[in-house]
Amino acid sequence: MKMIEPHPPELTRAAATFAALGSEQRLMVLNALVRAGPDGLSIGELGTRTGVSGSTLTHHMKILSLAGLVAQERKGRSIICAAVAYDELRHLSDFLLRECCADVPESQRGHEHG
Repeated sequence: MKMIEPHPPELTRAAATFAALGSEQRLMVLNALVRAGPDGLSIGELGTRTGVSGSTLTHHMKILSLAGLVAQERKGRSIICAAVAYDELRHLSDFLLRECCADVPESQRGHEHG
């Protein structure tokens, strides 16, 4: 079997991003923000939708923010949170699927891929 390794910076970036997503609560928070679209949600609404609030939500937002997946902006008395890395999320899925079934003979793949 031929080993094809991704470019090291790409692997490092993907690992860091996957690490940031390595929590059910963080995935739930990110999913809620992706569903909300570019306008995002207030921190209060985000807590209500996910059931995560207070210091736990602050902790998860910090990790997601450091990974470049979300942003927070103060608007008046509210803090608005939004997913900002749609391209990064696409890149992560492409990273995983890029070489889907590359080591399996085409006759045995059983599905179409591009």
